[in-house]
Amino acid sequence: TLLLISHQPARLLPTIRSRCRVLRLAPLGPEPLGQALAQIGVEVEDSTALGELASGSAGDALRLIAQDGIALYAKLVSLMSAAPNMDRQAARALAEAVTARGAEERLQVMLRLLDLALVRLSRTAAGHAPPNPGAPGETDAWAKLALAAPARDWAELQQTLSARLGHGLAVNVDAQSLLMDAFLQINETARA
Repeated sequence: TLLLISHQPARLLPTIRSRCRVLRLAPLGPEPLGQALAQIGVEVEDSTALGELASGSAGDALRLIAQDGIALYAKLVSLMSAAPNMDRQAARALAEAVTARGAEERLQVMLRLLDLALVRLSRTAAGHAPPNPGAPGETDAWAKLALAAPARDWAELQQTLSARLGHGLAVNVDAQSLLMDAFLQINETARA
């Protein structure tokens, strides 16, 4: 038995696809994710929040645990919930914390969490049921920001920031400046 893992099965050659049996795997739920982590010796206090932020991926969950991702997400939600009157000192402190020398992995986790936060906010603004909270106060924050701007604006901002941050880091633009710009863009979108 060979396992062929593909995130885009349509791109496989038809001769290969015709000889395969499809086995679709869903992301792990909070309880199975907690069990998977316990099997490798990692105990988790809040597997529900971790499961939400890791999207059911044990590898992402380990990265979040290593970089204190749940606390980072809580700070991010708190910062965004203040928009359009975002505390610039808190934004600067958060940007400095994740862009310090030697914190490259933490920066990557923060960029992923920022992207996730904007996706979750966009979905809430589009009228989908609020997701299980990944941080205290997230549901209220997204409900408030959903009233400030339509879902399309939040979705466009998510795409724009994702591209801008990725390109900026690829060409070696100062990460702290990029992150501060992203926070200010979020603030301006809430103001509009």
